[in-house]
Amino acid sequence: MAEGVLIIGIGRDATKQLGTIVHSDKEYIATAHLGATSDTDDAEGAVQHASDAARGTVPSRNTIAHVLEQYTGTIHQVPPKYSAIKLRGKPAHRRMRGGEDVHLEPRAVEIKEIELLDYTWPLLRIRVVCGSGTYIRALARDIGATLGVGGYLAALTRTRVGTFTLDAALTLEQFDRHWRDASAA
Repeated sequence: MAEGVLIIGIGRDATKQLGTIVHSDKEYIATAHLGATSDTDDAEGAVQHASDAARGTVPSRNTIAHVLEQYTGTIHQVPPKYSAIKLRGKPAHRRMRGGEDVHLEPRAVEIKEIELLDYTWPLLRIRVVCGSGTYIRALARDIGATLGVGGYLAALTRTRVGTFTLDAALTLEQFDRHWRDASAA
C-alpha cells in the first residue's frame, strides 16, 4: 500500500549513516478515506463504515483546513495497535494478531507542515512533513475522528527522507540493474 523513498545502505560507511538518515524529517503524500475506520488504521485492515449519522455529515473544505491546522506542531499521537512497537518484548501487531488487545500510550511527535492538496468526499489528499516516529495512518485516523466521521489511510507515498527525494530515487529495477552492472565490472 505504501510506496516511495526507501533508504538502503550498502557497505560499511553507508550503513553507519543510516541511523542519522532515518531520524531525519520525512515528507509524505497521503490519501485518507473519510467516513469509515479500519482496525489497522489503513486500507489493509477490516474496514467498518461509519454510522448513518456520521455518513450524512460531509465536512466542508474549510472545516478540514481548520482541523489540519490543529495537527501542526508537536502533537500527542497514539500509535496504531498494529505497529512494531514492542510491549513487554513483543511487537504490538503480533499481540493483536494473537487475539490480545493492546494499549499504547500517546507519544509526542512533530508535524512540521500539513498541506491540503485535494478533497472530494470521501477522499482527502494531504502533504505532510514530519519528524521521525510519526505514524501517517494514525494521523489519518485522528483527523477523521476530529471531523467526527472516522478515517483511515488509503494510500501513502513517501516523497522525501532528509535530503533524499523521490525525484532522485532509483526504481527497484534500476537499483537491481545498477548493482548487477557494478558487480560485473
